[in-house]
Amino acid sequence: MGLHHHGHGHGHDHSHDHGGGHSHDHGHSHHHHAPPARWDRAFAIGIGLNLAYLIAEAIAGLLTNSVALLADAGHNLSDVLGLAVAWGGAALARTPPSKRFTYGLKGSTILAALANGLLLLVALGAIVLESVQRFGEPEPISGLTVSWVAGIGILVNAGTALLFASGRKGDANIRGAYLHMAADAMVSAGVVVAGIVIWLTGAGWIDAAVSLLIAALIFWQTWGLLRETVEMALAAVPRGIDYDGVATALAALPGVSDVHDLHIWPMSTTEPGLTAHLQIPAGHPGDEFLHAAQAMLHQRFGIGHATIQIETGEAECGLASAAIV
Repeated sequence: MGLHHHGHGHGHDHSHDHGGGHSHDHGHSHHHHAPPARWDRAFAIGIGLNLAYLIAEAIAGLLTNSVALLADAGHNLSDVLGLAVAWGGAALARTPPSKRFTYGLKGSTILAALANGLLLLVALGAIVLESVQRFGEPEPISGLTVSWVAGIGILVNAGTALLFASGRKGDANIRGAYLHMAADAMVSAGVVVAGIVIWLTGAGWIDAAVSLLIAALIFWQTWGLLRETVEMALAAVPRGIDYDGVATALAALPGVSDVHDLHIWPMSTTEPGLTAHLQIPAGHPGDEFLHAAQAMLHQRFGIGHATIQIETGEAECGLASAAIV
């Protein structure tokens, strides 16, 4: 993605501090994330809880003749898959770089967040289809039992969502898992209300109406997640980073007469990468300058992986003709 053809002999510096670890430990809330082991535990607990619940819910749905519960169990199955996908992405992202994958597999978190959004849309389709069919022929349902079973679902889903709540700001992959679970807690809450109303009134169509409302809500959330992850997959500048601000900051460094070929892209859902060519007519300023530039990018913009190419001649770089406006 960010592999750049450096057609110049001048020194460009690749000191990303990879193994040094220090570029990963700073408390940038919008950039760095909690130790991965913590998410491993969250994923394991979430998958275990949801599997147990969806089996219980499917059995209850069969016993009480409630298609709402069966549909919700199917929806919960998409969650278990979604959590597994997000966990896989987070685990793959920790793979060290190799000669084949020079960035490691960091981008797995982007693929996982994308897959999670698509899975949510599939689950939505199933809910909508089910609800529309139910409008035609509502069945007699034991509303109270439905409410009790769905009530347990609120606890399971809200509890799982809370496990991921702290990571949702800085990581689209963790946010995908969080939204998935939060949406489910809402689904369960809707089913609880529907069950009580059905019990009081005997109106079976309410079940279907509530599921459609919830489907609309989930669609609205999923759309945002999908838009952001598609942007990431297309190497858009991460939303939290001001492209012009970075260009201005680099141009303001001592001796820099021009900044071109500035690329900023997400290497994973949490880590942006940057490459840039800096024109410094007075000659190569040395490693100190590069380290200062990288430190500035890290502190001000949360960019931990910056590769800067210095050009000392006045001649324009061949790549600069395709300037970004």
